Formats: sequence, structure tokens, C-alpha cells
Amino acid sequence: MTAVIEVRNLTKRYRDKLALDDVSLTIEKDTIYGLLGRNGAGKTTLMSILTAQNFATSGEARVFGENPYENAKVLSRICFVRESQKYPDDARPTHAFRAARMFFENWDQELADRLIDDFQLPVDTRIKKLSRGQLSAVGVIIGLASRAEITFFDEPYLGLDAVARQVFYDRLIEDYAEHPRTILLSSHLIDEVSNLIEKVIVIDAGRILLDEDTDDVRGRASTVVGDAGRVEAWAQGREVIHRESLGRVASVTVLGHLDEADRAGIAAADLDLATVSLQQLIVRLTQNAAQTASEPATARTEEVR
Repeated sequence: MTAVIEVRNLTKRYRDKLALDDVSLTIEKDTIYGLLGRNGAGKTTLMSILTAQNFATSGEARVFGENPYENAKVLSRICFVRESQKYPDDARPTHAFRAARMFFENWDQELADRLIDDFQLPVDTRIKKLSRGQLSAVGVIIGLASRAEITFFDEPYLGLDAVARQVFYDRLIEDYAEHPRTILLSSHLIDEVSNLIEKVIVIDAGRILLDEDTDDVRGRASTVVGDAGRVEAWAQGREVIHRESLGRVASVTVLGHLDEADRAGIAAADLDLATVSLQQLIVRLTQNAAQTASEPATARTEEVR
């Protein structure tokens, strides 16, 4: 695959806050990525640097092999749909679409018109008077109709109801199938977007926790439930990322694919096996990472011993 974005040892510091911590990753051409993580994890900071709207403290970011800062040739091939996009006070959606049509050479007006109908967007109402969902629809329409070679969607669904979000997902997949490009979708609704994304990048506290194909991530973790003693005996020697207990019943979530022998052992111990969704896995990974980071160094040393 051809890389369209290459990030090496990227760090961003805001005074006493480390927003990105030595991040390295590669984004491939014509692929849908899920950029996932909790609020403040560093997702927006990373996208802002890649689109030349912010500066790295150190490290390197290359887009189409070049530094994107003040690089019109690169920036004209990128669309960044921000959650907090600002417009002039007297601007209307029709003005925003007209400007986008002039900027993006692959702009598809027919698709934009279809999306306007789908979202029932009042295009002649001032943007500052639109609802949160209608404002999000403006960004979604620009992001899809631009057909930019790289499109960043930063929490594009805010304010959209379930029906409108599904319209967005359906139109994204339909148009991507006919016009492949690179899409980075930042979202908290992980289970909703799990069937859209081909690759998963999980960022937490400014660090990359996971960067893999979505299909490879599925089945990476399992939860075993049953008698606490038998559960703990089964979990010995495995990488446990979450534990819960209630009386004599316990559950553990472990990393690693289970083979037939593992499954047979679970059944023989009279334990129950539950699948772990992508959202549950990411939640458990981030919780485990936060817990590990908060442990005293001496405690972690003892654990390693």
C-alpha cells in the first residue's frame, strides 16, 4: 500500500500538558481509519498538526511526502471537518458550499444536493441560527461532497440523531465504494462505526495504544465468567486487562486469541465465554493503560519480578 501520511516521533506540549507523546504512525491510501479515544486523548491535536492548523513541538509529519505547513499543493488535497468549525456571522450553508466548490477540485454538486435533501438542511438560514445537528450536517456534506484525497472527520456526528447518523454512514460507504480515498474518522461511538473502518488507531494520553487492521483486532480479547476461583485459575499466565467480581462470581477480560484447547478448557471448568466488542476492548485497553500509568514504579517493578 502507498502511504499518504507519515508521522515520526511527533510530540506536542502545551506548557505543562503533553498532548502528543512521541507518536509514530503511517496512514495508507484509499483506506478508512477509525481514530478512537476518549476526550483529550490527542485526536484533534494530531489532526490539526496534519492539516497545518497547529504546530508540533518536535518530530515530523509528512503528507503526500511533504510538510503540510503553508503548502497549498498539499492542503488543496485535504478536507478537515472540525467539530468546532467557525463561520462568518452572516454566512449561510449555501455560502459555505459555494466556497467549498471553489476550493476542492473534486467537488460533486450533485452529491451535495442529495445530502442537503437527506439531512433536510435549510440552506438559506444563517449558520449561527442552525441547531447543533444542522451545523454538523453542513460539515458532513462538505466532507463527503469534497471528495478530497484525504478527509478528516473530527466527531462529525455531534447533534445528529440516530437516523441522521445512519444517513451519514450509509452515504460515506456508498461514495467511498465508487470514489475511494483516505478517510480518518474520529468518533466516540465506536460500535456504530466499527463496521465502517478498515483500520483502528487508538490514542490515549497522547500515545498510540493500538494501530491495526480492524479484522485483526476483532477476537483480540475475550471475557470469561464463572466461579471466582476457577476463573482466576484459568487466567493464570494470561494478560488480564480487566477484572470484576460479585460474591463468588468473577469475570476477567484477557488479551489474546483463544484456540480450540483454550475453549475446551473453559467449557471443562464450567465457565462461560463472552465476546468482547470493539468498543469494550478499547475501553478496557484505555482503562488498563491509565491504571498501569498511575501505579507506583516500585509496584510495577515488583509485578515484573
